[in-house]
Amino acid sequence: MSVIEFTNVDKWYGKFHALKQINLSVMKGEIVVVCGPSGSGKSTLIRTVNGLESISNGEISVLPDYSTPPAGKVGMVFQHFNLFPHLTVLDNLTLAPIRTLKLSKQKAKERALHFLERVNIVEQASKYPVQLSGGQQQRVAIARSLCMQPEILLFDEPTSALDPETIHEVLDVMVDLAKDGITMMCVTHEMGFARKVADRVIFMDHGEILEVATPEQIFSHPKHARTQQFLDQILSH
Repeated sequence: MSVIEFTNVDKWYGKFHALKQINLSVMKGEIVVVCGPSGSGKSTLIRTVNGLESISNGEISVLPDYSTPPAGKVGMVFQHFNLFPHLTVLDNLTLAPIRTLKLSKQKAKERALHFLERVNIVEQASKYPVQLSGGQQQRVAIARSLCMQPEILLFDEPTSALDPETIHEVLDVMVDLAKDGITMMCVTHEMGFARKVADRVIFMDHGEILEVATPEQIFSHPKHARTQQFLDQILSH
């Protein structure tokens, strides 16, 4: 069953055609990695899923089992964490469940501590974001999304703002989450992650999906010369 369906989707920014006739189905529990060069439309694509970007033409269906997608069922982890700097880690995690899901403060705290434990950072609960490393802040951001118990989790280049030593902290958490059955769409240049956990890899360039295949097919036998060129550049670094 598909939980995200793009049908003939176009996105324009003025005269710039950012997404061109996108047709794609993402199945329940599937892990999809979206890759491609800078400016290819990757981030725009996943930001249309939760309405952060509107579309110009076409149709996007998200969680069609619901008459309207309920609050919190599509979570997103951003490149730059987007934590509230004036709130502690714990307060960052409990704010939305209390306000949006109407959880009691105690229930929200229990859920927050559970997910902080899950991302191996529970000891940082009383600290403020500025007191944490980039990798720790990104793990807090992942835990914050999980506190809303989403059915779909979107990642927009979650490791690109991190130094090389902390990238593995975040990727390890994402690899672990992939075992849980949450549907994931992840924009990333981390090809090792794509090889390890992706069900399918989507390659985009100039706003188009040029190739959709399993990691094995993409890495061993890409059908498009542009895909091969991109992979050669990424894997040679």
